[in-house]
Amino acid sequence: MVTPRDAWTDRGEALAQVLARVALGDRAAFATLYQASSAHLFGVILRINPDRAQAEDILQDIFVNIWRAAPDFDATRSQPLTWLTSIARHRAIDSLRRRKTEVSTVSTHALVAGADGEDEVDLLAGQASPDAGPLELLQQAAQAREVTHCLGQLSAEQQQCVALTYYQGLSHSEVAEHLAQPLGTVKSWVRRALLALKDCLGRPATAAKG
Repeated sequence: MVTPRDAWTDRGEALAQVLARVALGDRAAFATLYQASSAHLFGVILRINPDRAQAEDILQDIFVNIWRAAPDFDATRSQPLTWLTSIARHRAIDSLRRRKTEVSTVSTHALVAGADGEDEVDLLAGQASPDAGPLELLQQAAQAREVTHCLGQLSAEQQQCVALTYYQGLSHSEVAEHLAQPLGTVKSWVRRALLALKDCLGRPATAAKG
């Protein structure tokens, strides 16, 4: 649901005006945009990629992308901070995918002839694998199923609030703005959702399935 522009907060309107100036190549406006949104976007990146040094590099890449993409911002389709957050999330996720690809390009069959002409030796055979082991993967899968199950017990409003808050990195005020709901209502939905999740995740697995 897109919030009508006349229902935007003053911050949303101010960001839209700054973005419009950035789209025209206004460097002062770009500096203003950075000051107004970089802390929030950095937090979004860190939730996806907790490596602070990499997150800082990603943030700079994101603002280069924003400088180029500012003319594409459409106020009829999304609010400024939602649009900026979406760019940050996609860029951070892409960075993780690229890292995974780079790691996978290292040959797992790097071979070298033995010193005495013996059979070839796998150089990586003795190195610890960075991948999760079978037991860890099983535990992760079980936890993911449990979280999915518990999220499914929430109301539609609670699910939406949790998604916007913890997956898109929006603040309560931003969620309220995005959903066009009173701030108190959003805070109540989030609080009840977290209590319900805590209760659900705290039950034995057999009870949760029932």
